[in-house]
Amino acid sequence: MLGSAAPAANTRDSAIEPQALLARYLAVRASSAALAAPLSAEDAMVQSMDDASPAKWHLAHTTWFFERFVLAARDGYAAFNPQWDYLFNSYYQSAGPIHARPRRGLLSRPGLTEVLDYRAEIDARIRRRFADGDLSNHDLRTLLLGTHHEQQHQELLLTDIKHAFWSNPLKPAYRDDLPMRTGRAAPLRWIAREEAIVEIGAAPWPQAPAFAYDNESPRHRVLVPAYALASRPISNGEYRQFIADGGYRTPALWMSEGWALADAQAWNRPLYWSEDGRREFTLGGWRPLDSHAPVCHLSYFEADALARWAGARLPTEAEWEQAAAGAAIEGNFADPATAALHPQALDASGPGLRQLFGDVWEWTASAYTPYPGFRALPGSLGEYNGKFMCGQWVLRGGSCVTPRDHMRASYRNFFPPPARWQFSGVRLAKDLA
Repeated sequence: MLGSAAPAANTRDSAIEPQALLARYLAVRASSAALAAPLSAEDAMVQSMDDASPAKWHLAHTTWFFERFVLAARDGYAAFNPQWDYLFNSYYQSAGPIHARPRRGLLSRPGLTEVLDYRAEIDARIRRRFADGDLSNHDLRTLLLGTHHEQQHQELLLTDIKHAFWSNPLKPAYRDDLPMRTGRAAPLRWIAREEAIVEIGAAPWPQAPAFAYDNESPRHRVLVPAYALASRPISNGEYRQFIADGGYRTPALWMSEGWALADAQAWNRPLYWSEDGRREFTLGGWRPLDSHAPVCHLSYFEADALARWAGARLPTEAEWEQAAAGAAIEGNFADPATAALHPQALDASGPGLRQLFGDVWEWTASAYTPYPGFRALPGSLGEYNGKFMCGQWVLRGGSCVTPRDHMRASYRNFFPPPARWQFSGVRLAKDLA
């Protein structure tokens, strides 16, 4: 899921304050440990499908990133365990051979305790490098990027363990103390915008002061025709209407590939809904389905079919970013200890767009392709984004399991159209004559 590359040295790079970066590094690392704390060693090695990874692997891989690309970049470095360079590489082909992704669940060794010891030791080595002032500008940039990379894996740890627990016949809860909040979705309104030439994307980092992945740059102009955007995401109750009206039985609503997939896998409701549509499986176990909360765990195909049924369409990512530009990064995120880790209905109504950030990633109508002038950054880390610009679709806005300080309006998430296990939902758009 997502990523970026460490850039080559550049005297125009914005300065990174080491102590602020150390504080961020330690906070992000502590957050990962806290997310894994409710899991047993058995829980932490389960891999329920090829697209998911065990929690233990996420904990190890994010540690491997810092060891491989910061510590081991120095000649003469002694690896914590040289064999783990193979086990915990993800898909950096230029960094060496890789243990096959679908077989990560076979790694009963090293055990969870060993992985946690690995994290503690690498953290200690990183802290010593900070204390000694022994980090170059390149090292600091790679460390900052690595913290954002780890936040991506925090989200994946939660989505992957949710799928693993749902796949267990006992349907255990990740946490049984998660708050359950209900509200009433505000009436859906349409927010219209005139045709305009707008700027989207982020200025290239690290030359720019704000962090952004390489796939968000360069900033560029786009002609956006007149359109209207729904004031909020589609709710569970509205999606129920789509189902009741034969949405899963009407091929004219579906892309051909989506129809074939839905038919082959007998889709007739969102992933994690009970058969009668009254309950949904959450990170807190089975809960009553809140009709007013944003619908989630939809594939691109389901989101697109819903939009056709509603006489609308999905927004382009340029439309979405134009609408989100300047909006506060506020919403239902994963940060506080009281986080629900599930989409919530928003009681408040008012002018403008609601719930742009948090709750659910919103599918767009845009294929994940390079922006004009995009160049993959050099080195092994440059593999992370550019080579995935094929067969993926863009999502925007973050979700209820995204860390808030990881999000920004220009952020481009991407998944293949069949993906359902992420907290992905839909906001409608329509053309204006």
